[in-house]
Amino acid sequence: MGNGPAPFSDIGKKARDLLTKDYNFDHKFTLTTPSDAGLGLTAMGVKKDQLFIGDISTQYRSGKTTVDVKVDTDYNVSTTITVNELVAGVRTSFSFRIPDQKSGKLDLQYLYDRAAINSSIVLTPIPLLELAAAIGSKELTLGTEVGFDSASASFTEYNSGIGFNKHDFSAALILADKGGTLKASYVQGVNPVTGAAVAADMIHRFNTYGNSFTIGSCHALNPLITIKTRFNNSGKAAVLCQHEWRPQSFLTLSAEYNPKALNAPSRGGLASSIWVSCGLRLFLEEGGRGEGENHDRYIIIKGTFGCKNGTV
Repeated sequence: MGNGPAPFSDIGKKARDLLTKDYNFDHKFTLTTPSDAGLGLTAMGVKKDQLFIGDISTQYRSGKTTVDVKVDTDYNVSTTITVNELVAGVRTSFSFRIPDQKSGKLDLQYLYDRAAINSSIVLTPIPLLELAAAIGSKELTLGTEVGFDSASASFTEYNSGIGFNKHDFSAALILADKGGTLKASYVQGVNPVTGAAVAADMIHRFNTYGNSFTIGSCHALNPLITIKTRFNNSGKAAVLCQHEWRPQSFLTLSAEYNPKALNAPSRGGLASSIWVSCGLRLFLEEGGRGEGENHDRYIIIKGTFGCKNGTV
């Protein structure tokens, strides 16, 4: 993409990440085993109240092609085939889910110096079309997205937005929900050494004249510990503490208090991410001569434990 604009979906992304990323209040476990050979395996399970869901997925990369296959607890098999740079600047992906015969979908992304275009079409006899386009530069982006249902010959969505990014701040303004909602977000870097930053997200709904807001902050106590906080207009307050206790391994504690939830005013979660590297030596023979090469294989283990009402 170089100095070109980001896709439309990335407008306001910096504020969303600061206010929502890494917060988690479910019981979750993820095991990932990537490989230098291009084949990776991921197993994931989530417990929400009394419901447990999970899936096993594998990813294979070869050259410009990536194949992802996922099997979930409902016996659905989802497959995505992605080809990068089939034509300069173009990424193509085709996805489908078995046994759903109407799940076929084709996505195209085109990134250029002054434009970013994303389009998708649901491969059914009466397709659903989606198109998002952004123009500008790395600093200033103007974009819009539309969805069209050919069955009813009507637009399912149309949104537009503008984003402005500098090295120390980012601002975005989005008109969403067919013009019924106005969203504004802002991120300001405070200290580049500690990564301290503050963010605000404000929403106005024209049909109800309702307003809502969320403010948050992020600060690194040291190179290994990061603290995040957020607060919204309904009184919900949340805090997150993330500790990198070994290289690429994290322990994350999240907690939230909602004064309006009388039965369950508080909830919390504990997430662990473990990266393990083990060495593997291979011997190759060519012309009667043996050569050794060191290859690393990595294992990532993630676990999440949640609680409600302060009970662990």
